[in-house]
Amino acid sequence: MIWRRLLVKSDRTIKDLHYIIQIAMGWEDIHLHYFTIHGQQYGVSKPGGMNFNTDASVIQLNQFGFREKEKFLYEYDLSTSPVMGVWRYWWRHQIRVEAILPPKPNQTYPFCTGGKGICPPEDCGGAWGFMKFQDEFSLVDVLDFVTSILEDENAEIDREEAAKLQTWLLVYQNKFDRQLVNERLEQYMLEDRESIFFEQEIL
Repeated sequence: MIWRRLLVKSDRTIKDLHYIIQIAMGWEDIHLHYFTIHGQQYGVSKPGGMNFNTDASVIQLNQFGFREKEKFLYEYDLSTSPVMGVWRYWWRHQIRVEAILPPKPNQTYPFCTGGKGICPPEDCGGAWGFMKFQDEFSLVDVLDFVTSILEDENAEIDREEAAKLQTWLLVYQNKFDRQLVNERLEQYMLEDRESIFFEQEIL
């Protein structure tokens, strides 16, 4: 299981929560998304994507009256059509309000207090595709490939192939970098969202 634990202030907006989840998970914000909270959909509208009845930059989390242990959904990487609407999602995140705490004066928010498991690569086909790629792209294959390059002085590797190799090596390491997440959350709060997602790497 891949999970993250976050401290988020109740005056943060739906828009903020979307980007906080993207950063904490390691996604790149390149696909459509939406939240389902109390039976209604919320999210950040994008050109050619879904339209929402509410403004995600205005609605704050404290407006929902969440209770401890309450859950809601965040779905990311959607397939849509004008006729069927959303007909497939690749990633479903269950968000749980574990506790409602008073803010601490010396605590920075948002803040990641824990997590486990590396974020799957974008566009890998959801959970099923991720498991399939793990089976097909075994660690033995990676090591054989690296060995062949080292043994052949004339071997060439293109950037795309090198990036894929690096991504899957990180997947096999399966290490979650909480410090890096908190650095990026702080960067987001300093209103530097564009560079975060432009430079985003798998976490």
